[in-house]
Amino acid sequence: MSFLTLENIAKSFGPRSILHNINLSLAAGEFVSIVGASASGKTTLVKIASGLQTADSGTVTVAGQTVTGFVAQAGMVFQNYSLLPWLSALENVRLAVEPAFPEWTPKQHTEQAMKYLDMVGLGKAALKTPAQLSGGMRQRVAIARAFAAEPRILFLDEPFGALDALTRATLQQELASLCRAAGRPVTVLMITNNIEEAILLSHRIHVLGRGPGATLSPSFAVEPDAVSLRHRLAEFLTSGAIAPRLIQEVA
Repeated sequence: MSFLTLENIAKSFGPRSILHNINLSLAAGEFVSIVGASASGKTTLVKIASGLQTADSGTVTVAGQTVTGFVAQAGMVFQNYSLLPWLSALENVRLAVEPAFPEWTPKQHTEQAMKYLDMVGLGKAALKTPAQLSGGMRQRVAIARAFAAEPRILFLDEPFGALDALTRATLQQELASLCRAAGRPVTVLMITNNIEEAILLSHRIHVLGRGPGATLSPSFAVEPDAVSLRHRLAEFLTSGAIAPRLIQEVA
């Protein structure tokens, strides 16, 4: 049964069509990635899915409810960290915990924030401000903030795109570990331009075609033969159109 559903989504900015006839569904607990070239409309798509932006037409539903604003019980991680620079790492995480659990005491909010900072290896840096942290550490804070609210659904907007290769690989593993350790199904929609990252983390992958009027490919299931899947995804990305043979392979 679908937990997140996008039906017939279209979006334009002025005369330029960005997205056209986007249909996508994610089951509860499923990790789905959308890969595509820069400026193909990936960020617009994830903003519409999360309720941060409104589509021109079509509907988004989460758990059967139509989305009219930012999705309740959702977390979001951006590429640029989005931390408040005047607050400590602990205070930045608490910002998500407090509205998620309004009935809790301040002590419980702090304990929850510290729990997730510890989980991403930043317990000893909890009182440091973003300026005192490396890029990888800032992204760890952003990931801890997203998970500390115990979301049912997580939206990832190229969360590791600004990081070096080693830090990126480390945080990919930490993200996967946090999803497994959540103790509840966490549905994840991630956009990325990195095929290897999508294959590593996802159950299924869609390709967002080149615009204007970008549409989604059929889904590619992540297979044991990841090398073959990588070649198929790369072929689609470079072709710029949904080749009939690829449709037959993934349908």
